[in-house]
Amino acid sequence: MRSITQRIATFTHNLNYTDLPIDAIEQAKRFLLDSLGCAFAATARDDMKSMLRFTEKLGGVPEATVIGYGLRTNAPNAGLMNGLLIRALDFNDIYWVQDPSHPSDLLGIVLAAAEANSRDGREAILATILAYELEMRWCHAAHPGIREVGWHHASLTQFVSPFVAGRLYGLDEEQLAAAAGLSGSSHFTLGGVVAGHLTNMKNAADPLAAQAGLLATLMAREGITGPEQVVEGKEGLIEVLADVEWDLEAVVDGLGEKYMITNCSYKAFPTEALTHQPISAALSLREEYGLEPERIASVSIDTTTRGADILSDPSKYKPDTPETADHSLPYVVAVALVKGYVLPSSFEEGSLWDPDVRELLTKIKVKADPAIDALFPHMKRARVVITTYDGGTYERQTDIAKGDPQDPLSDQELFHKFKENAGHVFREARIQEIIDTTLSLESCEDMRKFVEGLIPA
Repeated sequence: MRSITQRIATFTHNLNYTDLPIDAIEQAKRFLLDSLGCAFAATARDDMKSMLRFTEKLGGVPEATVIGYGLRTNAPNAGLMNGLLIRALDFNDIYWVQDPSHPSDLLGIVLAAAEANSRDGREAILATILAYELEMRWCHAAHPGIREVGWHHASLTQFVSPFVAGRLYGLDEEQLAAAAGLSGSSHFTLGGVVAGHLTNMKNAADPLAAQAGLLATLMAREGITGPEQVVEGKEGLIEVLADVEWDLEAVVDGLGEKYMITNCSYKAFPTEALTHQPISAALSLREEYGLEPERIASVSIDTTTRGADILSDPSKYKPDTPETADHSLPYVVAVALVKGYVLPSSFEEGSLWDPDVRELLTKIKVKADPAIDALFPHMKRARVVITTYDGGTYERQTDIAKGDPQDPLSDQELFHKFKENAGHVFREARIQEIIDTTLSLESCEDMRKFVEGLIPA
């Protein structure tokens, strides 16, 4: 019986651009545009500048570009750096069923591999759709998700990235399966990177797993082999991660019949996914009832047990890094109520220690609600109750976050988000050019030309 990696290799190798439905193609271009904006907004961060210096010191054949900066290096280095930029603000996409994922974390290697191989825009779109298809399918494979038993979802990305990169490098089916074995046996990631006090590794975990797939692709292209039974074989994924129930058919059943990219969500806020419903509820109450922070006596937030655990532990009440702050439910709701918005600037040094936000943060209590747990992960409900000093009580329950396919970002909203993010790097005319070229990517004859437009003058 053929292994899961062999079956995915066949699908990857045989997929043609003409097989792709129009709605999947359009979403691929929209998600790419959204991801580019997130990357551009991150270029001013100190941790990204540190990684740029590190990448520059590594050297490498100048075959691919670090977007937003212009540094040229080899494809694995550029792929990692581009993925880090996309991920850095936690403003890129989100898909969460059993496991969470950010499929756009893989677009760093799409850009690098497509540029290094002079692929056309149609191949870049195909690789983007492939990344979303496989990454999102793996979110259905484990019950409960591996995140629930202490593993980070990058542990699943390592099984996706070699197919995405391998397609752009033109690997045959045997080489694709070998690359999956190499990558999939070498890059498991502990859930500890997103638990407690958070560090820069929170953002690096998934891009590193993406880079692992590109490195495995280059190894397989030279004839290096990897275990084909890396998933089902002896001491493979299924046997080793045995404290979940696996449904591998969820990964391969119906491949190519309906594309999952249309089910992925955009982020309206640069924060951890389970904070979005509480933020939306808080902003709605603030606007509707004019709840200025000086009126607020207390705020109660009901969420999942997982959300209460990872988003409101003691470190989240004293966030001292952007990574901890954007995963702190009390902090982001305090920002929303004090400022009336939650933006990337909310996690910069000057905003992080805002005294009004810090004061309100202490009035916020987060509780786990078993009834909300029963709905998770199919529905990520949150409830916010605000009590004022004059005795008023205001309550709002939110099930759907803005950006979800059930409440999607319009083109106008998407373009506004992109322009706000890209405005850190480019002038207005160039921003519009990037929007236009990205939304017509299928007409691009060489991705090297496209990437040239992502470098500041």
